[in-house]
Amino acid sequence: MSFQDPIADCLTRIRNGLMRSKNNVLVPYSKLKHDLVNVLINEGYLKSCKKTSMDNKPMIEVELKYHNELPVIKELKRISKPSLRKYSSASDFDSVKGGLGAYIISTNQGLMTDKDAKAKNVGGEILCEVF
Repeated sequence: MSFQDPIADCLTRIRNGLMRSKNNVLVPYSKLKHDLVNVLINEGYLKSCKKTSMDNKPMIEVELKYHNELPVIKELKRISKPSLRKYSSASDFDSVKGGLGAYIISTNQGLMTDKDAKAKNVGGEILCEVF
């Protein structure tokens, strides 16, 4: 099965797992998706992840995070799409929900949040927004 937008598929699997109050979700493995999930873990939106395999295909098992039985992630949406890429410089990043959320940015120094990108003064492609 081929995906037109594997990042959107990863985010959708996480959103669907949170809506159904699942503990874990499986996402097809790629280095970009693994780095994306690790940024979400470092920011405290997800618990953990590990690389596994299912039917000899590499997968990422993502452990979802809840607080008082409610999902920690309220909103998770794709910003830059294959049909319309969205790039921004470090000085142009707006705050997400008054600083409560974050953008995940793909830079030449790897994936990072908008706050880290501002601190390092690097711009890049805005992959998604999380709140």
